[in-house]
Amino acid sequence: MTEPGVRGRQREQTLRTLLAESRSLFAARGYAAVGLAEIVRSAGVTKGALYHHFDGKAALFRAVLQQVQQEVGERIAAAADAHADPWEQLLAGCRAFLAAGADPEVRQIMLIDGPAVLGWNEWRAMDEAASARHLTDALTTLVGDGTIAAQPVEPLARLLSGAMNEAVLWLAASQDPRDLADSTAALTRLLDGLRRPPIGP
Repeated sequence: MTEPGVRGRQREQTLRTLLAESRSLFAARGYAAVGLAEIVRSAGVTKGALYHHFDGKAALFRAVLQQVQQEVGERIAAAADAHADPWEQLLAGCRAFLAAGADPEVRQIMLIDGPAVLGWNEWRAMDEAASARHLTDALTTLVGDGTIAAQPVEPLARLLSGAMNEAVLWLAASQDPRDLADSTAALTRLLDGLRRPPIGP
């Protein structure tokens, strides 16, 4: 008889395997081209084991997307936290997003399939929880300390987020390694345009 602790570890291992294998398949071929039979075959589990954790392919994809968004959010936060100055935190976080989004796996799962599979509202809520809030928080701080002219932060955050999402979609399909550096430089110039000129003596 299998002990409860062993069963729990087996279920956890099955869950990790399902997430890893489905993530690899979704990233390589896209959500629509991957079936549950292929996922369970690749993971080496039964459909019953999959349905123990998820009620279908969309639920499995949601868990994969959440994992990817969380990782991207952690990369952004780590890049920003490496700096003490709020302006440098904003620049570093935005650059980290471009670099992460240039990854074809992130592009396919987070930017292409995410909104299409879950719908814009749910995808946006998940994105907000994972990484978009970092941008809003950073802009709020910079408006508050006068680095950026006083203005409503929400529309500004949405405009910048939309611009960066479009950039990473383009970068992920790019064949030119210089495009990331060029996009980062363009983003830096765009952000610099938001700064208030320094007050003279």
